[in-house]
Amino acid sequence: MKGLLPFCRGLYTLSRPQAGRKAAIVGSQCGFCGTVSNRKPQPRFGLLFDIDGVLVRGRVPIPAAKKAFQKLVNSQGQFVVPVVFVTNAGNCLRQKKADQMSHILGVPITQDQVIMSHSPLRMFKKYHEKCVLVSGQGPVLDIAKNLGFENVVTIDMLRESFPLLDMVDHNRRPKLPSAAVGNLPKVEAVILFGEPIRWETHLQLIVDVLLTNGNLSGTHQNQTQAHLPLLACNMDLLWMAEAQSPRFGHGTFLVCLENIYKKITGAEVKYEALMGKPSELTYHFAEYLIRGQAIERQWQHPITSLYAIGDNLMTDIYGANLYNRYLEDRVGGKGHNAVDKMAVATGSITTTTTTTTTTAVSQEGEMDHAWESELASPSATSCKSVLVCTGVYNPSAEAASSSSSSSADRRIRGTVFHGHRDFRFDPELVEPDHVVLDVAEAVDLIFKEENFVPQ
Repeated sequence: MKGLLPFCRGLYTLSRPQAGRKAAIVGSQCGFCGTVSNRKPQPRFGLLFDIDGVLVRGRVPIPAAKKAFQKLVNSQGQFVVPVVFVTNAGNCLRQKKADQMSHILGVPITQDQVIMSHSPLRMFKKYHEKCVLVSGQGPVLDIAKNLGFENVVTIDMLRESFPLLDMVDHNRRPKLPSAAVGNLPKVEAVILFGEPIRWETHLQLIVDVLLTNGNLSGTHQNQTQAHLPLLACNMDLLWMAEAQSPRFGHGTFLVCLENIYKKITGAEVKYEALMGKPSELTYHFAEYLIRGQAIERQWQHPITSLYAIGDNLMTDIYGANLYNRYLEDRVGGKGHNAVDKMAVATGSITTTTTTTTTTAVSQEGEMDHAWESELASPSATSCKSVLVCTGVYNPSAEAASSSSSSSADRRIRGTVFHGHRDFRFDPELVEPDHVVLDVAEAVDLIFKEENFVPQ
């Protein structure tokens, strides 16, 4: 039989039938000699993991997380399926988050497997040479530089140059009269990475920048024209840490900013782009990274299915279902070109509260197809949502509802929409495809759905 192998190479047939879009089969059999090959299974699906509430609660690992990831790596420490961590956190660099997850899960993770809420900003190249004000916490200057921004101003730098602007905390007011240093360039755009530490300081100075058109040496102006471009990452109203109940997220900070600005000016804050889940842009970027992993591993079968595992109906589930809707429309040829929509994000404001996506057609009609060339078209045709019960989602609250209604009805009934102002509440988008106890059950379910048996 050994002498036949060179001749038979490439003439193998599947040893058992393949159903639908399931994983490629481990063994295959020669139609002439019956020899079985030792090829390993090649997945046709990828996994998108939320972090907080799915894998960790604050700094405490969720017990099921390690169990789940033991099933996702082989004896050489390689992932048997493509995996991307999609978090709305924005307080560190991707490499640091990858190192944290490697330590927690006990498996090697690279920065190319991590998407922070601010990761898509690296493709907003039209702002990379402009003077941008960044808000958040952690190494915001390093994060901005890493994303490609060359001329960055932080809130602390504004405070030092204009010490009379931050007056809420009496202990931080200047002890002696001081004039503005004013040695900073004019701010041309504002980027919000995540919730800051001193909200009153950040809210005051961001509003000052918007009302002075970036020139803090001047006075507030009547807002007869559009304010400076404003880009925000992470729309989570709440998130799950070690406490028994959810904590304020960056979405809460955005609510404060929007209402303060409207109270002062009578006008709405307009966002140039919103990033992080549930933005389609974030999921498209995740799919791009999934494709990259498959290419790097030389898996020949395209990744056609994505599974997004999360704990938050308003971000994880909403976002996965929104992206799935785009993929279905794309496969159906309905002309819903989300790539173009995301391209326009570099030169447009977001739409009103009646929309489900985060970007709209530019007022100038500009189309920046840099997105299309960088991300290309997705190979995925579906993105299924899997809800776990270890974070924001509370199944006990659902169980307290009327037992005569379905679980889906109970999830939706009485739901207060926690999504961002520029999204609309659509019951279909907050209904998960699957509900499981924890991430270990999620992985088992997905392997079963895909008929995937890792070797």
